[in-house]
Amino acid sequence: MLEFLFWLFALGSVFSYFIYPLILKVLPQPHRRDILSGDQEPPKPLFLSLIVTAYNEEARIREKIENTLKVRFDPTRLELIVASDCSDDKTDDIVREYADRGVRLVRAAERLGKENAQKTAIDEARGDVIVFSDVATQIPEDALERLEAYFQDPQIGAVSSEDRFISKDGSLAGEGAYVKYEMWLRQQESRLAGLVGLSGSFFAARKAVCQVWDIHSPSDFNTALNTARLGLRAVTAPDVLGYYQDLKDPQKEYQRKIRTVIRGMTALSRHSEVLNPQRFGLFAFQVFSHKLMRWVVPWCLIGLFIVSAVIAHKSPFYSLALLAQLAFYGVALLAHFLPTLREKSWIKLIYFFVQVNLALLDAAIKFLAGERMTTWKPSAR
Repeated sequence: MLEFLFWLFALGSVFSYFIYPLILKVLPQPHRRDILSGDQEPPKPLFLSLIVTAYNEEARIREKIENTLKVRFDPTRLELIVASDCSDDKTDDIVREYADRGVRLVRAAERLGKENAQKTAIDEARGDVIVFSDVATQIPEDALERLEAYFQDPQIGAVSSEDRFISKDGSLAGEGAYVKYEMWLRQQESRLAGLVGLSGSFFAARKAVCQVWDIHSPSDFNTALNTARLGLRAVTAPDVLGYYQDLKDPQKEYQRKIRTVIRGMTALSRHSEVLNPQRFGLFAFQVFSHKLMRWVVPWCLIGLFIVSAVIAHKSPFYSLALLAQLAFYGVALLAHFLPTLREKSWIKLIYFFVQVNLALLDAAIKFLAGERMTTWKPSAR
């Protein structure tokens, strides 16, 4: 029995990170035309509504608006809306200064969170496609033109940008192994049933996808779920980038992860029907593998460690398994107290993996205890 539990916990520990991506890789891609090859009919002009969600952003909202106004796109087919989540600083006043340049302020009736502010703006948006962006995200000049190209494919319901981090000195931060892994995984999901979550800081969706909007679920999950409901796909766009700075206080990254996971767990608990393969097909398997099984990893790691300790005396294999785990967590512990060790890429990866799973465990305990995230406050960057 204990040996069975050992292998069960071992499988649960690696499924989401290793086995699931391999399954996606070997699955055949459905036949689809290349939407960017240029060998199809002339593109259909689309009207875009760009919604920027803000809460008490007086220090950054002007820079965001100026950045957005420089984006290259036909002004007759673009509207810019700032959705204020009941800001009580000078954010709304600053936005009103740009009214003569076509910037519209939409203010939520009460502070119920980011998604509620977005819904208020969605109800007033006129676009065929709605683009969502955070204040902290800088958009390249060609981003909207590239986004529009993806929506020429009628089977694509939503498009996610890919994030790029800017260091404090203004330089582009290098991509770590984990970020590259996540981008690769998103590409695999894109080519099959679609993304199970978009980049919440910069993404776009057809207006029809946004008609059902759960204000208690993260907008990146809302969009992926609604896209799948309509039989469409949400895809990642490697050529559409969103730039934003690292957090001013790296220690707050842990708390940000906890908030994000609790919101994700809330969304899945509210829309558990997405796990039904009879209704959602392969998309249900992707949600189960990418979301649910990843949240299970820290519990499997704990179970694996305990079982390994109990049966270590039974064979050299189980003894080595226990020693390997002790070494793994020992490296992470040393990296925590000796930050200079994280300069080595493999140590940084181990430390990051352990930190992520601690955050997942912490979030799960808080969620099971009844904690939920509703209102929001953007992270200081």
